[in-house]
Amino acid sequence: MLNQFEEKMQKSLDTLLSEYATVRAGRANPHILDKLRVDYYGTPSPLQQVANITVPEARTIIIQPWEPSLIKDIEKAILTSDLGVTPNNDGKSVIINFPELTEDRRKELVKDIKKKAEAAKVAVRNVRRDANDFVKKMNKQNEMSEDELKINEEKIQKMTDKFVEKIDKAMEEKSKELLTV
Repeated sequence: MLNQFEEKMQKSLDTLLSEYATVRAGRANPHILDKLRVDYYGTPSPLQQVANITVPEARTIIIQPWEPSLIKDIEKAILTSDLGVTPNNDGKSVIINFPELTEDRRKELVKDIKKKAEAAKVAVRNVRRDANDFVKKMNKQNEMSEDELKINEEKIQKMTDKFVEKIDKAMEEKSKELLTV
C-alpha cells in the first residue's frame, strides 16, 4: 500500500544522485556532458548518441563525433552550457581541458549541491504529505482503523527519515569530494 510512495521518494533520491554526477569535481567526468544536446539533422540528440567520449587523462575529455561535420555543433553546445569550459578541436575531435577548480568555485559548487539536496528533501516531504493524506482518507472511508492509521503514519515518517538521511549522506559525500580534490 505504501510502496508507491516509497518508489516516489526513491525517484527523488535517484534524481539528486544523477544531478550530482553532472557536477564536476576537478577531474574530468564524462557524466557532466549527459545533459548536452547536439543538433543532429534537425533533432536535438544526446551527445553520447552522436560521438564517442573518452577520458585519456584526469583533466581531459575527448569527444570524437561519428561525423566530422558535428564538431562545430558540439563546440557550440559546450560553449552555451553552464560547464564553464572552453572546447578546442583538432579537426577530428573536440578536446576539453578542465582547469584546477579555484577555492571560490568549489565553495560555489558546494552551495549548489546543498540547494539541490534541499530541493530533494522538499520533494520527499511532499511525498510524505501525499502518503499521510492517502491513509487519512482511507481512515475516513472506514477502510482503515485508527490503530492502523497511527501505524501507517509511523511507517511513513520512518520512510521519510530514511530518505532524508540518504540525501544528507549523498550531499556530505559530494561536498567532501569537491572540497578535498
